[in-house]
Amino acid sequence: MARILGIDPGYERLGIAVLEKSSSAQGYRRLKEKVLFSECFKTSSKLPFEERLLLIADEAKSVIEKYKPEILSIETLFLNTNQKTVMHVAEARGVIICEAMRAGMKVFEATPLQIKIATTGYGRADKTQMIKMVKMLVEIDESKKSDDELDAIAIALTAFANLRLQS
Repeated sequence: MARILGIDPGYERLGIAVLEKSSSAQGYRRLKEKVLFSECFKTSSKLPFEERLLLIADEAKSVIEKYKPEILSIETLFLNTNQKTVMHVAEARGVIICEAMRAGMKVFEATPLQIKIATTGYGRADKTQMIKMVKMLVEIDESKKSDDELDAIAIALTAFANLRLQS
């Protein structure tokens, strides 16, 4: 049985999901990964950035301690035109990776292209296609509608796909 923590990094909104996969399949059917936990963790823009980083680190540590995942699957940084945003997201990724390493987890980084291919089979899939496939691929509470949560689930699914390719 494998347990993966998927993170859609950010500092205002952070998608977090913990997925689990059973080690056996039923007949020819592949078991779906099960979402044990997911949320969109938010920090207030009224707080100093350093405090926001601390809140992110504390949340990552709390989820790791509670669910004990073996692997962190985190999206690589997508460069955009706002350098301040890119730097802040990079720093948020850093505190998350640090907490994973402290817990002895392996770290898997996935590009947006890898995530789209792993979930939809198509590298140019749009957000609607991604969300539809994520909901088909995992056992999920239908009330989960946050894009950040669904992205975190897709990122964890990408690590599962990578594990299948390795074995």
